[in-house]
Amino acid sequence: MKYTAPKFGLESFNCPNCGDYAQQFWSPSIVAAGSSHGNVVIEDLAICMCRNCSEYSYWHSGQEMIYPSQSTAPLASTDMPEAVLCDYNEARNIFEKSPKASAALLRLAIQKMCVSLDENGKDMDNDIESLVAKGLPPNVQKALEIVRVVGNNAVHPGEITIDDHSSSIALSLFKLLNIMVDTMITQSKEIDELFDSLPR
Repeated sequence: MKYTAPKFGLESFNCPNCGDYAQQFWSPSIVAAGSSHGNVVIEDLAICMCRNCSEYSYWHSGQEMIYPSQSTAPLASTDMPEAVLCDYNEARNIFEKSPKASAALLRLAIQKMCVSLDENGKDMDNDIESLVAKGLPPNVQKALEIVRVVGNNAVHPGEITIDDHSSSIALSLFKLLNIMVDTMITQSKEIDELFDSLPR
């Protein structure tokens, strides 16, 4: 599932209100005048409306989205198991404030994902190797080694490491987890549904 994070000035992205990828309509920046009656002054406010849901997002200084205060990390796949989804969404909620904590939660979510796919969850290297044998793309295994989920330099699930300072690590983990769901659950389900719809 492709995800485009909300960003100032983009014509289309995943709406922070409805979650769908949709065209966005931007207003010119608004500078509110001050008042002696105690009104709040809002400077450099831009407003964006989603064509899909007609809800608004508000942006300050042309860069920071101030409403709604939702994560810019990718949304979870609709087929993600409930036990995994809880950790995934918590990781999304804290992503901007702490990429380190987000990455730690995502490593734990990947471990739970392995368990939900009938692996034992005790040895991530063995679990991922087994999933590759069952159809998980080998490139996913290589990527998990780079972000230290498996391999010689693996970090234990749920553990925070100083190397997770970059948000790119957490973003990669979000995407890899969604790829695991898509490959091992969604595609299999779609094939089963297609098979069931064929005339006998």
